[in-house]
Amino acid sequence: MTDDTDQRFHLGWFMNFMPPKSWRGSWGGHDAETWADGEFYVDFVKALERACFDYMMLEDSSMLPDAYGGTSEVELKHSLYAPKHDPVPLVPVLAKATEKIGIVATMSTSFYPPFLLARTMATLSHLTGGRVGWNVVTSSEHRAAQNYGLDELWEHDERYERADEFVEVVNKLWASWDQDAVVLDRETGTYADFTKVEPVDFKGAYFKVRGPLNTLPPIGGRPVICQAGGSPRGRQFAAETADTIITSAIGIEAMKAYRDDIRERREKAGLDPDSVKLLYVVSPVLADTDAEAQAKVERMRSQADWNAEAALAHLSALTENDFSEFDLDGPVPELTTNGHRSTLGDFLKNTPGDTLKERAANWSISSVPLVGSPDTVAERMGEVMEYVGGDGFLISGELSRRYITEITEGLVPALQRRGLTRTSYAYDTFQENLLEF
Repeated sequence: MTDDTDQRFHLGWFMNFMPPKSWRGSWGGHDAETWADGEFYVDFVKALERACFDYMMLEDSSMLPDAYGGTSEVELKHSLYAPKHDPVPLVPVLAKATEKIGIVATMSTSFYPPFLLARTMATLSHLTGGRVGWNVVTSSEHRAAQNYGLDELWEHDERYERADEFVEVVNKLWASWDQDAVVLDRETGTYADFTKVEPVDFKGAYFKVRGPLNTLPPIGGRPVICQAGGSPRGRQFAAETADTIITSAIGIEAMKAYRDDIRERREKAGLDPDSVKLLYVVSPVLADTDAEAQAKVERMRSQADWNAEAALAHLSALTENDFSEFDLDGPVPELTTNGHRSTLGDFLKNTPGDTLKERAANWSISSVPLVGSPDTVAERMGEVMEYVGGDGFLISGELSRRYITEITEGLVPALQRRGLTRTSYAYDTFQENLLEF
């Protein structure tokens, strides 16, 4: 890592392997028809690498929800959760088209067996040259669980108890081969030294795995671990497990408090707090001038009915509360969930609007509003990071070629001119680049 005077911060992008939502607009092109062949995402990841992003994070879920109104009508109308393809096979496709950028795939501890996940990630580590990451999720929807032979998911905190043990097993499997186990001794005809490959023989409360892996060990020992814990139990899991954490803490005070909390929890666990990088979700709105950018925001707000319907269907899927049952012009109901607790809490407490419709139309997971010209937004991002203390931003916005270009060819050069983001990669592997500053 560099010294404390390095003011640079990290950049990632949060995306789904599904149709770009821009298909209804004037700049949608034909990507909504051809996205499934992966070429749109190949072009996407190349643009991110040219802009020296740390990583592309591939979100995932494996269900077609029907929580909103008891059907999947609105879900499919807005393509909220489907069609969505499995991100894991996309990883080597993206890696083949790039050289330095990290690629993070989401895989659930509730649905994957530990051995299968550890073997898959070890394989991807070699196919990507040490540039793969695992976004650890416990999943939160009963509808997804029912696609894997379960009636419903475990209670919120128990899912993290299982995840703790799951990660422990996977780490042991990755370590079951010494890094120097392959000797290629031609005199004795020995490919790998059996004394450097050991069974795991793990027996826990939730998992039983013999091991060892029958793959090579991951490059660097293990893939980069990504997590997004927001609840107290989720934060503890993230602090003890992750190399990078993504969060949508709302407002700069909450952003700073979240980072301070994670670093304190990590230090108490005997881990270096500087070895985890927190990226805050933002959705910059950019234009040539600040006034034009603000006009874009106003145009977005003019679609209140459309925005509210999509937002409430999305919230229904995440929390399994049917928001269609409530009066749009009435007050926002008080609700609980066994699903995404921090997301629901932010919607109820931090989204402006007195009525449910106003709240839904204004709902955003962006940690801080960023609206203006590239220079204005870049300056604001620098100010926010200076106050919060680090470590970077995770872009999440309209998935379109136009928006990608606005970020990579407009905002990022403005950040680079200020010395706020990298202009080249110093290392070949994801982990090394993540820890560069």
